[in-house]
Amino acid sequence: MSICNGFAGAIGNTPLIRLRHLSDETGCEILGKAEFMNPGGSVKDRAALFIIEDAERRGALRPGGVVVEGTAGNTGIGLAHICNARGYRCVIVIPETQSQEKIDLLRTLGAEVHTVPAKPYKDPNNYQKIAGRMAGEMDNAIWANQFDNVANRQAHAETTGPELWRDTDGGLSAFTCATGTGGTLAGVARYLKAQSEHVRCVLADPSGSALFRYVKTGTPEVEGSGSITEGIGSTRVTSNLEGTPLDDAYSIPDQEAVSMVYRLLHEEGLFLGSSSGVNVVAAVRLARDLGPGHTIATILCDGGSRYYSRLFNAEWLAGKGLRAGA
Repeated sequence: MSICNGFAGAIGNTPLIRLRHLSDETGCEILGKAEFMNPGGSVKDRAALFIIEDAERRGALRPGGVVVEGTAGNTGIGLAHICNARGYRCVIVIPETQSQEKIDLLRTLGAEVHTVPAKPYKDPNNYQKIAGRMAGEMDNAIWANQFDNVANRQAHAETTGPELWRDTDGGLSAFTCATGTGGTLAGVARYLKAQSEHVRCVLADPSGSALFRYVKTGTPEVEGSGSITEGIGSTRVTSNLEGTPLDDAYSIPDQEAVSMVYRLLHEEGLFLGSSSGVNVVAAVRLARDLGPGHTIATILCDGGSRYYSRLFNAEWLAGKGLRAGA
């Protein structure tokens, strides 16, 4: 019998799912790490746990304290779950552009949610900066600061990367992943490169982000006009991402990501969000670039139910110039 210790003990050790149709099409083994199977429903559970445990070890977060974060949703959801389990108050600042499903879920979990207008990072009223100021005005409170707190990256260097290497018996050829905070891609890439310099680590970037150009040229410059994806893409290089060894990057248009989400649903039975679509599109591109016989892993970040009113709403998609379906 295997018994985990509470919510935190259930985080990680998610399965790798072979994506059969895409693997057969490309002649490569394309594997999706099922991070939607974490207890809080996303890959961000890992970062949330490491951020809180790091603050506890440092004495920055004491019993009865407050965790404050600016988030597009999933990190906040993970934090809210862990705060409930450990007796902390959770305060979330989220851009009002994010899906109503995530905002509603945060409130259901008991978080104090502040929705704010979406502002660029350089603006003092950017949601992350508001969260930082709020935490600074409270007693026994931390700002999780997921973008620049490298406990985020460490979560994936200590758990996600080793799990990928273990579950492929050290036979992984490549890894591709989108990034917002930089934590998942950076932590996994650093671990995999330490195992073998031959493992290719590739950034998948949505339109409107500056990270594709950063990988290609060394300078972050916005590519494209914007994206419907949530929680990925960035106009800056975070502390988590900085210095990470990356081999290449792909810029993924929204329609390709949306079509892949519908393919995954109808061909693989996987109901996933848009960032998973971006990741899998990049994995297929990489498989075609490398040729048959390689093993490529990516992240299936979260479930589709958090985007039901948008990603799975043909009318909403049409308003963005996109079509539903593969």
